[in-house]
Formats: sequence, C-alpha cells, structure tokens
Amino acid sequence: MTTDYEFIYTFCEELLNLDNSLRWIGISNRYGVLINVEQRKGLKPLMSEEENEEYAAAAVSRYRTRVKFQTKIGKLNYAVGRYENVTRITIPISNDYFLLLTIDKEKNYDDIILEKIFPFIDKSRSKFNSGDPND
Repeated sequence: MTTDYEFIYTFCEELLNLDNSLRWIGISNRYGVLINVEQRKGLKPLMSEEENEEYAAAAVSRYRTRVKFQTKIGKLNYAVGRYENVTRITIPISNDYFLLLTIDKEKNYDDIILEKIFPFIDKSRSKFNSGDPND
C-alpha cells in the first residue's frame, strides 16, 4: 500500500481545528521527511520551510535514539520542547509516521495533547499503520 496523501491532508486540517492554540502541524515519515504541513490561518511562520524540514529530520532522529530505552522506561507517548516563543511537540503515531506540532507558548500543552490530540489520533491510527513502510 502507498501513503494516502488525501487522508493525511484531511487529518492535518481537522487536527488544526481542534484547538485555537495549535499553530503548525506536520506529518513526517520514519525518515524525517515532511509529508504534509498545515498552519493556522494568518500565522506568521517562525521558521522557514527548509528549517521545518531540518527540524522534522532531527525530531525523528531523536525519537529513534530514545527507542533503545523503551524496555526500561516504557514507550514514548510524546516529547516536548518548551521554547520562549512556542512549544514544540513530537508524537509517534506509528512506526512509520510522526506528528510534529507547535502550540502557543502560554497554553497548557499536556491538557491539549491528552484531551484533544490523542483521542483524535486514536480514531485514525489504523490508517497510519496501513501505509507502505518504504514511504
């Protein structure tokens, strides 16, 4: 099977509308290549497209280094970087796909992730598991 780009586009659009503090959403494959990116309307991006691509590759790489500790500390649910201007979050959706997003810095990211984002991902997780592992 191949990646369903229409599904991923719709997934990102709907996810972006879950909370008005969501700024930027990207879906990356297991190699750190961004498949789709959406951002809040009227938002002035903090980083360029090239910088976001570099960020995606680094985020997936960091995830891969954490996997070796899973047997001792458990599976990673999400990773957070809290910066002066924004909060960045990496959520593994499956072995092949990662959700990368930014949230306005003043928001409580934990509530947004646990109460809105995780339930939304769970409704569609099986569609991410059916993609081509070579994508």
